[in-house]
Amino acid sequence: MKLRRLFAVALFLAACWAGPAFAKPAVEDAPLKDWAVGILAADWRDSEGAPIDAFENARRDLARGFADVGFNPDNITHMSLRPRELGGISLRSEEVFSAFGELAAKAPAGCLFYFTSHGVPEGMVLGTEGLISPRKLNGLISQWCGQRPTVVVVSACFSGVFVPELAAPNRLVMTAARPDRSSFGCGAGMIYPVFDQCVLDSLPGADDFVHLSNMTRRCVAMEERQQRLWPPSEPQSDLGADVEDLLVFLDFERSAP
Repeated sequence: MKLRRLFAVALFLAACWAGPAFAKPAVEDAPLKDWAVGILAADWRDSEGAPIDAFENARRDLARGFADVGFNPDNITHMSLRPRELGGISLRSEEVFSAFGELAAKAPAGCLFYFTSHGVPEGMVLGTEGLISPRKLNGLISQWCGQRPTVVVVSACFSGVFVPELAAPNRLVMTAARPDRSSFGCGAGMIYPVFDQCVLDSLPGADDFVHLSNMTRRCVAMEERQQRLWPPSEPQSDLGADVEDLLVFLDFERSAP
């Protein structure tokens, strides 16, 4: 009797231990066509305040690039804080964030949020509004997407500072640099920031989100060596346990040539 009871308890504990694994999202539950994609170019100036196009170019072409690998264009919103005319009125960040929230509510499978801007050790630049802190951004993303699978990309100097706050079991976090390092390519005459360029270059050959993250890091390291940019930015990533399998096996989808 005692052996039977011990065996029953062991089975119960094993079932409890295994239970959370069955709650993890599966590929069939998270098709790319049902993901929300929000992309924000959060600044438009160089270090001297002169207008540049790098963030705008990245915003526009990232939207096209994600559509090309299987995301539904109807679920992609890309926005900018740059004034339509220099010196004119620009969108406020609360308008952008409201749009991201509305978009996420209509896309049940998952969320991809991509931010490209300048950064400082305390956070990311939001145009003329100042900075958004890692804690504030984490709160917004939690509000928009909750526990659904989520990918967050922060392309900015010192953006590794966002990793500890944004990291979660249901998220993949990618940043352009370590918390104590600059990223590159945000000056006058640049087509894209280096990190954004590498995401764009890697998308056509990437199989999935994790592959994209790895390819982007390798691309950035190579570009910085070739351009003799120092010290290396060392892009960071954090993959949550609950979406590790999903984001490896959720393949990007491309139209047949």
